[in-house]
Amino acid sequence: MINDSKISKPNKYTSLISGIAELLESARSKTTRVINAILTATYWEIGRRIVEYEQSGVVKAKYGKKLLQNISNDLTKNIGRGFSVDNLELMRLFYLAYPKDKISETLFRKSDSNKSDTLSRIFKSEKLYDIFPLSWSHYVILIRRAKKKEARNFYETEALRNGWSVRLLDRQISSQFYERTLLSKNKAAMLKKGEKLLPEDIVTPEEEIKDPFILEFLGLKDEYSENELEEALIIHLEKFLLELGGEFAFIGRQKRLRIGNEWYRIDLLFFHRKLKCLVVIDLKVGRFTHADAGQMHLYLNFAKDNWTNKGENPPVGLILCAEKDSAVAKYALAGLPNKVLASEYKLTLPDEELLAGEIEKTRKTIEKRRLLKSKKLK
Repeated sequence: MINDSKISKPNKYTSLISGIAELLESARSKTTRVINAILTATYWEIGRRIVEYEQSGVVKAKYGKKLLQNISNDLTKNIGRGFSVDNLELMRLFYLAYPKDKISETLFRKSDSNKSDTLSRIFKSEKLYDIFPLSWSHYVILIRRAKKKEARNFYETEALRNGWSVRLLDRQISSQFYERTLLSKNKAAMLKKGEKLLPEDIVTPEEEIKDPFILEFLGLKDEYSENELEEALIIHLEKFLLELGGEFAFIGRQKRLRIGNEWYRIDLLFFHRKLKCLVVIDLKVGRFTHADAGQMHLYLNFAKDNWTNKGENPPVGLILCAEKDSAVAKYALAGLPNKVLASEYKLTLPDEELLAGEIEKTRKTIEKRRLLKSKKLK
């Protein structure tokens, strides 16, 4: 006869373990959601204070960049990472995109202290998620890439309704999902397509909590962040190009430029002595998208109008995407005046496959070193 007790005990134990695992996963997801809501509300409030300080007449428009640089220097010195000029500009733009009339006054409550109204405004944490239901990373994508208010509202609604990850939101904007839905005769069917998630679009609680924005906000340092990887790749690429035949002359790294009301940053800027032209390099840790090509076109137009000297040829762009196990290198030559010059550029510049191979090899080397270092620390 089979002893039922011997079977039931393992089954109960399995249920206990799976139940605890589900509880922890749910708790981690909720914790990440709360942290993101507080982070986003904090950055909105920082943006508000910067804008209101500017509008008070203390800072003239032309000194806006200097103000952000000063704030960045002081906050970085006193608090730590996360307050670069680019990030502060994002907070400023976030407030302008979601101004007071869009944010409930119940976001804050007054304290009982005698401090000033500005200093005594305290977050009502129970209201934060209602006002900022997406993560800060989502809002960064929306601010940077969905320029029109209508498009931003559409993507925000669909991301929340369908549980889009940051990767999927970025992909949907790249594929012009909003514009295609507007033009579609069957909008319901288009929206239905947006509900489908691929396996790679599902983000685990561990991935959420390791979001670089969250780590910066909490003052934590990840063992291996994409920002560090990108910085390491840029430094190696700089050395590699300088050693490649001696034709590349280094001009700058992380060179900033302002187009309209937005700040951008070019990873590397070189001058090619034989071609007599600037080489604008943009490196991405992820995969190549059409948006990358569009952004490079923007950089090249700016470089042509503002950085190219008399007698020099038009600048050329190089997009490097260091996606894991699938690096891509693409030259942007569409803006050149004729096919002859384009052919000369192609023959003279390093081969795309050579560059892609170097980036992939370097990424693997960096990751291997990180892994060995992590094992030694354990």
